[in-house]
Amino acid sequence: MKQSEIRPPRGARHRRKRVGRGTGSGHGAYSGRGIKGQKARSGGKTHPGFEGGQLPLIKRLPQRRGFTNVLKKKYSIVNVARLNIFPPGAELTPQELLKTGLIKSLKHPVKILGGGDIKHSLSIRVEEFSAAAQKKITAAGGEIKKI
Repeated sequence: MKQSEIRPPRGARHRRKRVGRGTGSGHGAYSGRGIKGQKARSGGKTHPGFEGGQLPLIKRLPQRRGFTNVLKKKYSIVNVARLNIFPPGAELTPQELLKTGLIKSLKHPVKILGGGDIKHSLSIRVEEFSAAAQKKITAAGGEIKKI
């Protein structure tokens, strides 16, 4: 078999439809566009979302501004005051916080915020601390370690 002998299978190739070439062609007179109307005209197209003159869905909905930042880092947050349930000198990790129910899952990194006051010293090992939380923990004699 030679390259010049290779042919596509029967029925795989179609002739181009030539519209407006007489009634005998099967696509004469109205050229497959029917009779009158918007779709029969040249350039008679509608934009995406056009609903036949009805007020489109995009205009019926309330206007939303801004955008959602998909790169925003989500944290499981815990306030300093909630850490008072642990005994003095305890070593806190995200696993410990999960066991006690202060965070719901380990899917997101943990951040300690400065809400409330801490009464005793704790050793805390989590991903992030706010500046206020750092001050309060160290003032109470606690230790901070970022993972």
